[in-house]
Amino acid sequence: MKLEFLGAAHEVTGSCHYLEFADKHVLVDCGMEQGPDLYVNQEIPVNASTIDYVFVTHAHIDHSGLLPMLYNHGFRGQIFTTTATHQLCEIMLKDSAHIQMFEAEWKNRKAKRAGKPEVVPLYDMNDAMGVLGHFVSCDYHSVINVCEGLKVRFVDAGHLLGSSSIEMWISENTGEGVEERKIVFSGDIGPGNRPLIKDPEYLTSADYVVMESTYGDRTHETPPDYAVELARVIRDTFTRGGNLVIPAFSVGRTQEMLYFIRRIKTENLLPEFPGFEVYVDSPLAIEATNVFNKNVKGCFDEDAMALVNQGINPLLFQGLKTTITSDESRQINFDTKPKVILSASGMCEAGRIRHHLKHNLWRPECTICFVGYQAVGTLGRKLIEGAQSVKLFGENITVNAKIEVLRGISGHADMNGLLDWLAGFEKVPDRVMVVHGEDTVTDHFAALVEEQFGCPA
Repeated sequence: MKLEFLGAAHEVTGSCHYLEFADKHVLVDCGMEQGPDLYVNQEIPVNASTIDYVFVTHAHIDHSGLLPMLYNHGFRGQIFTTTATHQLCEIMLKDSAHIQMFEAEWKNRKAKRAGKPEVVPLYDMNDAMGVLGHFVSCDYHSVINVCEGLKVRFVDAGHLLGSSSIEMWISENTGEGVEERKIVFSGDIGPGNRPLIKDPEYLTSADYVVMESTYGDRTHETPPDYAVELARVIRDTFTRGGNLVIPAFSVGRTQEMLYFIRRIKTENLLPEFPGFEVYVDSPLAIEATNVFNKNVKGCFDEDAMALVNQGINPLLFQGLKTTITSDESRQINFDTKPKVILSASGMCEAGRIRHHLKHNLWRPECTICFVGYQAVGTLGRKLIEGAQSVKLFGENITVNAKIEVLRGISGHADMNGLLDWLAGFEKVPDRVMVVHGEDTVTDHFAALVEEQFGCPA
């Protein structure tokens, strides 16, 4: 058996792990790099047509975004994942293909004028549609006999709707008889106590563990009541007469924000601004919200289910407006009434959020509020780190708006949460392999694992 790390090694995005055993070739995740990085979206250094199976921990693009490229390069195997992840990939991979094609077209217009060579997108819509035909939906907790020598089971990782840790039992003839080894891939582990989705499940046995370390060197602040915190930011912004712009990932974070805003409205936390309007300006987020509504029974936590059982949709409220077309999106900034604008992408690297930043960043009465991880080098990270001016659509925009960060809103467990997850194993694994963390974070967390559990990491 051979395990290789093709992505998310000493970096947070681009998860891709390659496993070879007997005559089988397997990938766990096939994710895209996000944000300007030391590493770029390169070819995967394995022959795509030889890959038999891919297992996807969850739908975020840094775990699934290169699947259409894999198909483009000849992959025709099966892709196993949970039902909700399959449904989210249906919309996210098509959206990613649209972005690839749009960006290439835009770059090529500039390249042509400058006499530069043509840019080719990583993949197109045909590749996205093609790879979606190879998905196999799985239920949580079912042991799936994939082929001779390989069984897998998905358990809830509590990070995103449908997210999972994957248990993998591999049997191989070593010449001295058949031996079985169990590898657990953590996927991205949630912090617990998130709205809508369940807490991460703990696993009890593994020979080898491949685990994430996004926040492996720090602890989250004690989370405040986010509805109260968000109400404070809205009040502060509306009092100044500005818009509150929230860059939010279309899948997961946008739905959490809708959950908190529904609470602000129903608990009357902003009596001075009754009936305020909230725009979700992301076609992908709107489709993703529909997927959330389809997976109520299998994925929602007890609090969300209690609302559903009372006939209350936890993601709907008075004053919620959704925009699909570009014209509808543009109209938002022509309306002078203070409002909340939720738009993607969450790190401000692409999508409609960039238009909203262009229209609101220069206005001192407005607020830009970050509610998720911002990778090094992204526009979101630059704004958090105090950039005075940023370039958008070839124009320098002065940053006069107030920049807020809602601390502790994270889809990832912190250092203590990761150690707690690892402590769930009844016997110390033979080895822990630390991935999906910024360069020094992976080293720090690996040293911590060795110190606390006495296991090579």
